Amino acid sequence: MKNLTIMTLVAALCLATATASAQPQGNAAGGPNPTVDGYRGIWFTIKQGHEYGDKYSGGLGTYTMKHIPMAVYSPEADKTFFVYGGAPNDKELYLQCMIGCYDHKTGMLQKPRVVYDKGVFGVKDPHDDPTVQLDKDGHVWVFVAGRGNKRPGIRFRSVRPYDITEFEYINESIMAYPQVMYHPEKGFFLFFTRYDGVRQLFYQSSTDGVTWTPYRQLASIKEGDEKKSGHYQISNMWGTKLCTAFNRHINGDVDTRTNIYFVQSEDWGETWTTVDGQPVETPVTERFNNALVRDYQSVGRNCYIKDVNFDEDGNPVILYLTADNHIAGPEGGIRQWHTLRWTGKKWVETQFTRSTHDYDSGSIWTGGKVWTVIIPSDPGPQLWGTGGELVRWVSRNKGRTWVRDLALTADSPRNHGYARRPWNAADGFFAFWADGNPEKPSPSRLYFCTREGKVFRMPAEMSGEWAYPEAM
Repeated sequence: MKNLTIMTLVAALCLATATASAQPQGNAAGGPNPTVDGYRGIWFTIKQGHEYGDKYSGGLGTYTMKHIPMAVYSPEADKTFFVYGGAPNDKELYLQCMIGCYDHKTGMLQKPRVVYDKGVFGVKDPHDDPTVQLDKDGHVWVFVAGRGNKRPGIRFRSVRPYDITEFEYINESIMAYPQVMYHPEKGFFLFFTRYDGVRQLFYQSSTDGVTWTPYRQLASIKEGDEKKSGHYQISNMWGTKLCTAFNRHINGDVDTRTNIYFVQSEDWGETWTTVDGQPVETPVTERFNNALVRDYQSVGRNCYIKDVNFDEDGNPVILYLTADNHIAGPEGGIRQWHTLRWTGKKWVETQFTRSTHDYDSGSIWTGGKVWTVIIPSDPGPQLWGTGGELVRWVSRNKGRTWVRDLALTADSPRNHGYARRPWNAADGFFAFWADGNPEKPSPSRLYFCTREGKVFRMPAEMSGEWAYPEAM
């Protein structure tokens, strides 16, 4: 591990100067968090103004794929706790960091709570959407993302186990795209991003969620005359094995994201290796290194990593999409879906369908005899916009081939996208997502489906504490 003394001092200074400005808005004096009378997602656009729409826009309540996890199932409580970017109504489109709860016993949804209201600061950006995790005592943790190094990430913990009615502020630090792993014996492991000129990958760990190790850098690739690359990553955990798949941004330009690198750690981040156990020096700084598993830069392709999961033997499987470039519409060329799986001896790639937008996003469920992918691979009502109609694809031979199995949505008024896989997903709440019109401001509704493929819409209006979802 390279010497990061300066970075460590900077991290300590950032933590020392963090203030109480992040106290939960609406219950700063203590007591229950504010409720919202229904499930409504945030609508957002990046405002690039291209002929066929923005690079991304629409219903972004479950955005980004780099916020992990956004839902977690508790077998002890038989409930799925999930977070999303919400809005107070369909016209006031500022961000509220929300938490909801689905009770698998009753099939009902609890009235959602505002964990943190970013509207007070004028924030409309779903890059600040939260993530969620449970600790060994059943406390629900919400990690509200920051953006850049100026808006800090904020950690909250439920006052009572398996309960979303009241949260306490814990602390804050630089934390974009939080990806929160948890092990009952080791505690928390956090993959995240810092904006140090460009997007750089870091990690920290904590036994209790309160005291964290200094920042440790994972990747900072540059090549030739480049000042630095930027990076995005998607991570997961198998037992105590941590892994992350990341790309690189040429010259730090996010619109040139390409390549797939993969590293893993079996000692809680002390050392990192390739998938077959060869040591990897971190931070990774060279374009060509032993962590590189797919070189799309050499063929001029963009690469958008969507999810990472494991087969029943703990071998990683990567879901991703490649594209000619970042531009929306037909000028973006061919957008191809892939899975890349480690067999125990080699990486094997499968191409299985196409999409109409680079930010068409979904998740992969693996293990057992049937693997599942849920993605917006059917064109939606807003053809060239983010998302589309959601389709379930399945593989019965460990990803060697995929077949279209079920259209989860059809004839929708708005595009669906960002189908998310809950941590420890249970059959009754197998995936959840939001819809929205990527071409203009619109309502955004939240949905979930069962493992069997039955789709439900969450109620946008609730009069009581619990309500049934609407079967679609």
